[in-house]
Amino acid sequence: MHPGERGVVVELVGGRGLLCRMASLGFTPGAEVTIVQNFGRGPLIALVRDARIALGRGEAGKIHVRR
Repeated sequence: MHPGERGVVVELVGGRGLLCRMASLGFTPGAEVTIVQNFGRGPLIALVRDARIALGRGEAGKIHVRR
């Protein structure tokens, strides 16, 4: 997704540790996500539940979002 685009979390894929971490950050199914910064490499910054969260590419790739 590009900066400014919005989506809704549909599914999280990963192990229990990753799922717990993402849930504690607010990435749960149904949560609205807005991309704040995405340079195409390195971490990206997402706005979820009024909090800016920096995610590594590996973490971000495991969050499935519907635009």
